[in-house]
Amino acid sequence: MGLAIRARPGGYREHTMTATITTTDHVTIVSELYAAFGRGDLDGLLAPLAEDVSWDADWADLSSQRAGIGVVTPRRGIDGAREFFALLDTFTVHDFQVLDLMASENQVVAQIVIELTYPGGGRVRDEELHLWRFDDDHKIAALRHYVDTAKHIAAWNGEDTTRTA
Repeated sequence: MGLAIRARPGGYREHTMTATITTTDHVTIVSELYAAFGRGDLDGLLAPLAEDVSWDADWADLSSQRAGIGVVTPRRGIDGAREFFALLDTFTVHDFQVLDLMASENQVVAQIVIELTYPGGGRVRDEELHLWRFDDDHKIAALRHYVDTAKHIAAWNGEDTTRTA
């Protein structure tokens, strides 16, 4: 996963845990997670996750899950996250940009631009939001992908959704 990740000014910095965690610390944790993604560092990706992390597993009803899109299959725990990254490693990622990170007390939202080709040959370029929720121990307790569901379903089924008419 050798991806170039571009983030807003300020970049990535070393993070040290203190007794008081702030929204800035949560933003730093998520920022470092995306940096680990860019390096292909699986240990760095898994380190901030809670043992029982919910990976797109807390949706009441999600059309892309009903359509069988493997990337949003509900997963739980570190092994579920590891399974997600193994699947992602079968994709060809053409572009991945972190445009902005926004935070509240226990959540961070990442504004993402991604372009990828699924293993079946379908291609998608999307503007997504990733919602990261933190638990009381300041570990990542959940991730939800907010995407253009129709585009991803079409691409998962082999369509190149980046072509213009």
